[in-house]
Amino acid sequence: MKFAADFHIHSKYSRAVSPLMDLENLDRWAKIKGLKVLGTGDFTHPKWFEDIKKELEPAEPGLFKLHGSDSGTRFILTSEISCIYSKGGKVRKVHIIVFAPSIDAVEKINLKLSQIGNLKADGRPILGLDAKELAKIVLDIDENCLVVPAHAWTPWFSVFGSKSGFDSLEECFEDYTKYIYAIETGLSSDPAMNWRLSQLDKITLISNSDAHSLPKIGREANVFDTELSYESIADALKKKDKNKFLYTIEFFPEEGKYHYDGHRLCNLSLAPQQSKKYNNICPRCGKPLVIGVLNRVEVLADRPEGFLPKNAIPFKSLIPLNEVIAESIGFSVLSKEVLKHYNNLIKNLGNELKILLESTENEIAEKSLPEIAKAIIKMREGKVSIEPGYDGVYGKIKIFSDKNKSDGMKSSISQKTLF
Repeated sequence: MKFAADFHIHSKYSRAVSPLMDLENLDRWAKIKGLKVLGTGDFTHPKWFEDIKKELEPAEPGLFKLHGSDSGTRFILTSEISCIYSKGGKVRKVHIIVFAPSIDAVEKINLKLSQIGNLKADGRPILGLDAKELAKIVLDIDENCLVVPAHAWTPWFSVFGSKSGFDSLEECFEDYTKYIYAIETGLSSDPAMNWRLSQLDKITLISNSDAHSLPKIGREANVFDTELSYESIADALKKKDKNKFLYTIEFFPEEGKYHYDGHRLCNLSLAPQQSKKYNNICPRCGKPLVIGVLNRVEVLADRPEGFLPKNAIPFKSLIPLNEVIAESIGFSVLSKEVLKHYNNLIKNLGNELKILLESTENEIAEKSLPEIAKAIIKMREGKVSIEPGYDGVYGKIKIFSDKNKSDGMKSSISQKTLF
């Protein structure tokens, strides 16, 4: 069975997350986005875990669905944990995604972790716990759990982050590295960047949204062709059958908010070679630059740009549909005009991933505007220009030149009477 999955999201019990992120809404938006499997996120939070047990019921082995519903959406038990600790003379801040195969396993994990830190404080709890020790705790409870470093390259909270990370998985996980089967590449890197590190050749590269609001779900995802069960998904992530994991869906990494180096307060964005010229010091204020993902990859890479490992899982770079529409018609992403076109396309052509990946230019044009259809085709071909993100600022993406966008706006306005 072919399906798309987004394993890393957050619930309404996490900081800076929409209060609408509840299970019913997640189920509904999974359908809109075209996701079959969605991580629950935040299973360590007591209230969210109670919601999970109350509102979900078992479906296929290790997967769950809304209680009493015939919904096709499946939930898999996942949670992100923030490990902050000292190791090797440095403060480390590493975020980890934990996958669990059963409610029983989660109950045991939560009981153990509640003895270490306050699980009630946040959906993504902060624990003074070595990432290796977290792996040991989780895998001792159930060997079928998965431990996956989250957004592995972001500067502040990741296994390879420039601010608090490590230079290798072995440095972080030591003898438990053999149980680390996958890493999450994050919005600011893509598989091609990770392929430059030979140390990652045996590691599965996965992509997830890390969504804090409903429209962000599925902005990155994973596409499988396997049976619908926890075990089958886990086996695909462990590369037990290389044909079961088809591809990942990616942001263009330049759009991620930590791709380039920079200093947000000084409105300064720099490519790695420029940062090197300034010795990684902001030339405007004299403070250290926030070293981004591209720079960090360059530091750790032992292969040239463009290297393709044998049996690499392919990827497809997409721009979220609402952003494509906004760019096409010259309105803001949150405008009513963009929402109207978005809802119309979903209603007539199906889910967002289908529209972005499969619908023909003519089908899209017939149900929206020629400019939107053209933009989606250009996106599929990678014909975009992006001002890279840096130091927490998202990149700015363009599909059309300013002249083409202006022409598109005039055409769109002239056709409003069609709706």
